[in-house]
Amino acid sequence: SLISKMKFTVFVTSLFLVGSEAFAPSAGIARSSTALNAENGVTTRIGFLQQSAAAVAAFTLIPAQANAAKYGGFGAGSPEVIDPKDAIVDEDILKSDSVQNGIAAVRGYKQSVVDMKAALASDNQTDIGPKIRKDFDFSVVRTDLNAINAALDEDTQRGTDRIVRAILQDITELEVTQKQKPGVPRSETRLGNVNKKLDKLEKSFDDYLAFAN
Repeated sequence: SLISKMKFTVFVTSLFLVGSEAFAPSAGIARSSTALNAENGVTTRIGFLQQSAAAVAAFTLIPAQANAAKYGGFGAGSPEVIDPKDAIVDEDILKSDSVQNGIAAVRGYKQSVVDMKAALASDNQTDIGPKIRKDFDFSVVRTDLNAINAALDEDTQRGTDRIVRAILQDITELEVTQKQKPGVPRSETRLGNVNKKLDKLEKSFDDYLAFAN
């Protein structure tokens, strides 16, 4: 009967959900793994991308928690990323040479993104790969970002640490997306994807710099 079929469907669905919860990795584990690898000095773009892909796969299995991992619109997507105006900043440390040098470097990274966007607007076949590798050395970028982090309180750092990881992932994804096979022109679709990655990276730098203003 129709009622029996409905009961059977509900039963099967409940079994599927229980099974998924039992075997799906938690978003917390994926996030902790990414953070630990970053602390251990993972500096290769390919290595970072592989780890990021694993984390993304885990988040995909848990949509609700994946949404919580987003940042932007400060506080709208992640409870860990607070609004910069609510951040507690040590003004003395902020004025130190190390932090000011970090701020200048991050502004330079943002300008590099702007320059790449301009280059693509002038010639949509421009190979920006060499500039990405030259301007965005992982270990140097991480050091500069962490220099700014030193002026922030621990609660704020929990959010800015997330932005740091996002920036490193954005750089890796940008390099992968912009690659083009020799002799094959960049399509409008691929160009659009590259520009989206550049826009995202520029916003990531803006978001981070907001904590140092």
